[in-house]
Amino acid sequence: MGEIGAKRWNFGANEVVERSSSLSIREYLNTLISNLDEGGTRPVIALGHGDPSPFPRFSTDPSAVKAICDAVSSTKFNNYSSASGIPVARKAVAEYLSRDLSYQISPNDVHITSGCLQAIEILISALANPGANILLPRPTYPMYDSRASFSQLEVRYFDLLPENGWDVDLDAVEALADDKTVAIVVVNPCNPCGNVFSRQHLQKIAETACKLGILLIADEVYDHYAFGDKPFVSMAEFAEIVPVVLLGAISKRWFVPGWRLGWMVTLDPHCIMKDSGFVQSLTNVINISTDAVTFIQGAIPEILGNTKEEFFSVKLEKMRECAEICYEEIMKIPCITCPSKPEGSMFTMVKLNLSLLEDISDDLDFCCKLAKEESLIILPGQAVGLKNWLRITFAIELDLLIDGFSRLKNFSQRHSKKKP
Repeated sequence: MGEIGAKRWNFGANEVVERSSSLSIREYLNTLISNLDEGGTRPVIALGHGDPSPFPRFSTDPSAVKAICDAVSSTKFNNYSSASGIPVARKAVAEYLSRDLSYQISPNDVHITSGCLQAIEILISALANPGANILLPRPTYPMYDSRASFSQLEVRYFDLLPENGWDVDLDAVEALADDKTVAIVVVNPCNPCGNVFSRQHLQKIAETACKLGILLIADEVYDHYAFGDKPFVSMAEFAEIVPVVLLGAISKRWFVPGWRLGWMVTLDPHCIMKDSGFVQSLTNVINISTDAVTFIQGAIPEILGNTKEEFFSVKLEKMRECAEICYEEIMKIPCITCPSKPEGSMFTMVKLNLSLLEDISDDLDFCCKLAKEESLIILPGQAVGLKNWLRITFAIELDLLIDGFSRLKNFSQRHSKKKP
């Protein structure tokens, strides 16, 4: 036994994994949860994580549940899937996305994935040539950062401008790019900012990507989550300008993130991705990746094709109501400022004014003490790349949302600087 203990072993901690993991939202949420008062009597209110599925207000459509049950009981979907998904699922996604477009998407360009997260993993892996870099928004959805770090793909950040409704700083994008830049990521509707890009701004982004000769990754997992003045417009409309890889899923619109069904669509009318060899690289990564669950794929034609519009309109109105309350309550708290009313997704970013607070060092300190004292979880802005901001999720039951803001207000008052 002594020899085993003294022996040098050839494995241990992986620094790349450690560095990549530290960028994840889960790491921050675990830190906040560890700060909760174990003796607290009030229920924990979670405004830090975007998953409304546990709340009755945001339950999924019963017809979607039935479609899953029917797919399982049919026993037609117990087999392995082909790498890019079973044909009926690819066809259903192509038809679903084409409803809102001026052209038809081919099922051959659709790749079914195990949630949008796996689509990100596959895409980043295919892009990660030695020395390459990718342009990500700041604030960001950190999974892109984590996967890029894990794949040793350099990240360069461009700003979303709060004073301009969180539009992309296109001048910064041009200044950041060089001949090693492979792609730019655009999330619309936006997690974490809660904005929706206008058609005009989306076109400018596409034109900028074309000018730079880079791929445009359009993360539209919150597609149709637009409840403000701007309608949702898919970046797929601008594939004639620049090659687009479109990412999406059923997780948000149907409130079923645990079903893990997403897609990645290559929109390449001028065969730029194909001729460059990127489509083949993407296919090669897909071929060594895990397939999406087949019975979920089998249910997709029914889910996408037959969910009534009333389900979406009712849920969108409930989301709008939550967003309104969120914005109104934020305005009552002096130490936080919301640059603009949320108009999409299920998040908003607010700025912390530390000069109005005492014994609070930064956004993480604010959120840790908030968790301990009020059993309220809010994500610190540094988790999404913007220090001394907060990301607030408003997609929960109304009574919990109102209670959460009451706790936030009490905490802010308790820690506000006392007037002389």
